[in-house]
Amino acid sequence: MTPETVVDLGRQAMTISVLLAAPLLLSALAAGILIGMFQAATQIQDMTLSFIPKLVVFVIALGIAGPWMLRLAMDFTLRIFESIPAMVG
Repeated sequence: MTPETVVDLGRQAMTISVLLAAPLLLSALAAGILIGMFQAATQIQDMTLSFIPKLVVFVIALGIAGPWMLRLAMDFTLRIFESIPAMVG
């Protein structure tokens, strides 16, 4: 296994990690911004008001993006397993 192979494998793993985290983080960010604007406008400072809607949005995003995320992770894992013989010898 050459150093270039290790670097390329690490780069691919980081790319997959970002792609897997992006839908959930972006949906929680959007929900947080909207809830924050609502709280600022109404001057309601209750912590559960920001937590529960973010959790609901997170679960909805996971339900929508979950199959794609699972397929992406499985494809990456299969590619890694299939390339093991080429990496070793």
